Amino acid sequence: MRKNLGVKTVFFPLPVLLIATYDEDGKPDIMNAAWGGIHDTNQVHLCLDLSHKTSENILKNSEFSIAFADKEHLVESDYVGIVSLNKDKDKIKKSGLKIEKCENINAPLLTDFGVNLECRVQKMSIENNTLYIIANIINVSVDEKALTNDKIDISKLGLISFNPADNTYVEVGQKVGNAFKDGLKLR
Repeated sequence: MRKNLGVKTVFFPLPVLLIATYDEDGKPDIMNAAWGGIHDTNQVHLCLDLSHKTSENILKNSEFSIAFADKEHLVESDYVGIVSLNKDKDKIKKSGLKIEKCENINAPLLTDFGVNLECRVQKMSIENNTLYIIANIINVSVDEKALTNDKIDISKLGLISFNPADNTYVEVGQKVGNAFKDGLKLR
């Protein structure tokens, strides 16, 4: 038996993305966003409300970084999504998150997280008060502790996902199979 729920914002899993930018004075900002993902090879897409300071920063600077939130920093990651830099100028300090400048772009690198993507906007559009962004991944910065045999090891990251069905965060699970291999058994 199945039940129809109608139109709802439900898509699983949704990564918890931490978007980091600098404003025109070089002050860092971080926001928590779930509406984003991979767009194409070496590209990401984001959908951000125009009211965010991050949206304003991206419109002016065209560069940002993305870190993937983890269980260890769940409280801090949620906090930067709840509080706007437009209303609390000490938001970043209160979050306790550590920042360095990205090597390849003008954006903050969030060093508490295992993986950061350095991104440069390729295309932006605005519709219904939403900023739609397609950006090129310029570099992937990885904490060496998150690597196994020089490859990102997702089991070492403690990544969390946003569940829009009940507004909770869930930890991303462990390896359960091999892509492009396990299905070959049915050939």
